[in-house]
Amino acid sequence: MNWKLIVQLSLFGLIMAFGTISLIPDKIEPFFWLVIFAFCAFVIARACTGKYFMHGFWVSIFNCVWITTVHFIFFTTYAQNHPDMVIHWHPRLAMVLMGPVVGIVCGLILGLFALIASKLVKPNASVR
Repeated sequence: MNWKLIVQLSLFGLIMAFGTISLIPDKIEPFFWLVIFAFCAFVIARACTGKYFMHGFWVSIFNCVWITTVHFIFFTTYAQNHPDMVIHWHPRLAMVLMGPVVGIVCGLILGLFALIASKLVKPNASVR
């Protein structure tokens, strides 16, 4: 496993965590993630020699840690810009509980993207 690459690619999650607090609307956030996932899958396919799925999965797990932490810390601002997130039970608890679930689902998706990209993209010659 290339943990350095995983941490580096997960920094997109940190950027998105801050961006989704107040800058990026809910309606276009999935498009940002699609571009990020495609880019990460391409980089994983080029830079890794195997375990493509696991690399993608762990990038998303790290992403969910970044996002959950930032949204938890800046909850007041996040809630003001995302009123639909404020539910009947404690919203911070919901974030902490749902963050890992979303991270796992996104990890499965990014893992599949990386696996597919590994079949389509030629690895970097210096990697092999």
